[in-house]
Amino acid sequence: MRVMFDNPILYVVAYPSVDGIEVIDKRCARGTMLYGGTAERFKRELADALKRGDEADDLDDCLDQFDALLTQPAIYQ
Repeated sequence: MRVMFDNPILYVVAYPSVDGIEVIDKRCARGTMLYGGTAERFKRELADALKRGDEADDLDDCLDQFDALLTQPAIYQ
């Protein structure tokens, strides 16, 4: 397990042993696990969003593309 990104909007953790990433949108407390090609696409989209600069707007745009997949409630323990 490796934390890839963490800020007030988004939390992303990589799980290399299963070739997956966990994505949690902190604004709505929902998340999902992404695997394979979907995980790779998310990583690219996140990297592109962070390169563009205006973090909040670019992260919103990035998350909007994956919003339908964020179906699991995030439960903090």
